Amino acid sequence: MTQNREAWGSRFGFILAAAGSAVGLGNIWKFPYIAGENGGAAFIFIYLICIAIIGFPVLIGEILIGRTTQKNPVGAFAALTHSKLWISIGFLGVIAGFMILSFYSVIGGWTIGYVVETLRGSLSHFHNPEEAGELFDALSGSAVWTLGYHTLFFALVMGIVIRGVQGGIERSSKIMMPVLVSILVILMIRGVTLDGASEGLAFLWVPDWSKINAQAVLIALGHAFFTLSLGMGAMLTYGSYMSKRDNVVTSAAQIVFLDTLIAIMAGVAIFTAVFASGLDPAAGPGLIFQTLPAVFSNMPGGVYFSLLFFLLLAIAALTSAISLLEVVVAYFVDEQGWTRKGAVLIFGGSIFLLGIPSALSFNIMADVTLFDKTFFDIVDFTASNILLPFGGLMIAIFVGWIWSRTAVMTAVKEGAETLFETYPWFEGIWFLFLKFIAPVLITLVLLNSLGII
Repeated sequence: MTQNREAWGSRFGFILAAAGSAVGLGNIWKFPYIAGENGGAAFIFIYLICIAIIGFPVLIGEILIGRTTQKNPVGAFAALTHSKLWISIGFLGVIAGFMILSFYSVIGGWTIGYVVETLRGSLSHFHNPEEAGELFDALSGSAVWTLGYHTLFFALVMGIVIRGVQGGIERSSKIMMPVLVSILVILMIRGVTLDGASEGLAFLWVPDWSKINAQAVLIALGHAFFTLSLGMGAMLTYGSYMSKRDNVVTSAAQIVFLDTLIAIMAGVAIFTAVFASGLDPAAGPGLIFQTLPAVFSNMPGGVYFSLLFFLLLAIAALTSAISLLEVVVAYFVDEQGWTRKGAVLIFGGSIFLLGIPSALSFNIMADVTLFDKTFFDIVDFTASNILLPFGGLMIAIFVGWIWSRTAVMTAVKEGAETLFETYPWFEGIWFLFLKFIAPVLITLVLLNSLGII
């Protein structure tokens, strides 16, 4: 273990920070619209099964690698194997964090921008989603607006990470996560009290199995994997700051529970409001920035709920973004001997600069394309469709096939002795899913992401 290496102040702090990493725009933005496009309740049921058979087993494995080695993704694989192949897999996690944060910050900037636009009254006069869409196009089409909020968002991320694991990430998570859940509860209560909300609840809770096909299952598999921040080194890095006394299995279960609960709460808050307004629940990616502003605009007290909602989005984006920057920072602190401040300023600044072409992809560089993809699209596709599923696949293969089972079980039982004594069958079930089922299903996700199947 690196001398004087930082650690979480408490297990609760780790749970909140790790849940914050998992709870991002994918929960609040992507999950509701893909559920809307794929039949609601039936999709959620499939998604929960996918979380259980992919997300949970791989999450245990990724956290365990970090906790065992007390190192970043590169150092962790170097400590467990001398294979250059596996060390390079660790590098892919660092690269994935670098790339994802560069474009994620642009979207995070939009969320802060929409908080400000709500306060300015820009979102209070829509009659339909088309008008809201025109405003979004105008705002994202402004290089000054997009770059300005990209800069502000990234400054917040760097400001938190530079203060360290306990003083920055853990302390901010202990504030932001309770605020996030409180806002969601308020929005849910408001949603279910609207006239027509029952249709939204029925959409979420009454399964329509006719909407479930092979593609819907693959989408559920993919989202179950992506929503937990797997394959990008974030959970491995956060796990490396855990105490050996902490129970990895129950910690992973609590992270999965919080992540899934928040996604479903967001679905309730959004779909009750959308159905009460008579709008389309299958509006796709435009659900957040086009449909919902129109919903809030026509709701009594809508400006306050709009403000809360976009504040919720901004917090979700921040909690995920700080984990992505921490992956990169941890590598340079652990392996290259950098100070935290130096690593945050130099490499955080580098990621910010890489994000500028992504921000400009919606305005000045909108016509600069390669294979009909803008710079934003290319970085997003490479990181999300290739690096993440590949990284997750390698985690499952490493823990299931490369790392000796004896060493794995010795490590995972540390801090979890009672659990394995009480449920001795858990070891076999976990290994079955991690070694055989998860690799096959993640491979399907990867092939689907690449358009091969």
